[in-house]
Amino acid sequence: MGAPAGRVLRASAPHRVCDNGGWTDTWFAGSGQVCNIAVEPAVEVELRCRPAAGEAGRVVVDAAGDRYELTGGDPRAGRQPLLEACVAELPPDPGWDVEVRVRSAMPPGAATGTSAAVAVALLAALDALRDERRGPGELAALAHRVETDRLGLQSGVQDQLAAAHGGVSWIEVGPFPAARVEPVEVPAEAWDRLDSQLVLVYLGRPHRSSAVHEMVIADLELRGGDSPVLAGLRDAAAALRAALAAGDLGATGAALTRNTELQAQLHPALVGEAARAVIGAARAAGALGWKVNGAGGDGGSVSVLTGPDAAARRRLVGSLAEIAPGARVVPTRLRRAGVTVAAAPP
Repeated sequence: MGAPAGRVLRASAPHRVCDNGGWTDTWFAGSGQVCNIAVEPAVEVELRCRPAAGEAGRVVVDAAGDRYELTGGDPRAGRQPLLEACVAELPPDPGWDVEVRVRSAMPPGAATGTSAAVAVALLAALDALRDERRGPGELAALAHRVETDRLGLQSGVQDQLAAAHGGVSWIEVGPFPAARVEPVEVPAEAWDRLDSQLVLVYLGRPHRSSAVHEMVIADLELRGGDSPVLAGLRDAAAALRAALAAGDLGATGAALTRNTELQAQLHPALVGEAARAVIGAARAAGALGWKVNGAGGDGGSVSVLTGPDAAARRRLVGSLAEIAPGARVVPTRLRRAGVTVAAAPP
């Protein structure tokens, strides 16, 4: 185990949007169905390794300018708990000094699965450094365990699987946390139209709804996996899968919209004021559908599947700041590939 002097590894993992069936990929749902779409900008992780300067190797983290040396201990008390937990899970050989650099162009708190993408990318890089070569499913499961076991967080399984597999994923969950992933093959012409018509709108502030989420979780725990809303969310995931496989963007938009309506049935605050304003403008602009990304709540993002009229799309984009203060489009591209790791020149 170990790395040759000057070894550099770069890992990349996509975010996910349009996560129909979210909330059913959880322990309180028991079993679930999710269909989601992987996009760039990706999370980018770089490991720079050289022989240790001292008796034991050092690990330095640089997360978007927050640079410091890891000293061990409980990751939950660290400055970057997720990064520290991943390093604790797959520690580098102590004979080497390692610098961990993490970057993403996605706004923080966009509700697009950034923490899962970070964990998958970093674990993939550490896995390659150790020459252990886990597959996408193994990396996703390991990333989920890091969040739940090492950090004690609530986490479904779809975000990690999307980051690991990429493309359009059909995910069947059950019994939790076991999951099976199938790629959804979208016809080429529909893929290109989806790429140009799908717009990610950041709502101007990070996603913040822990209290609402705890209320929803408590309610669903009482109802159990047979909740009619959870059943509807599973159906919305299946509808999105069928629509994308058929290349039918009209049906795709309808499935996204139906899922968002069901999120609001779980709790009205899961579709926040800013999201409702963007949705209203999207409807007026002739959009085919919309999805409040992630679990929903205050802040975060909305994916809007605009119509084929490029001028109407430009008008919608240009009006966002007036519709919801701070709202803006995050440039995205659909991404077929999941997590990747490659060696780079030292």
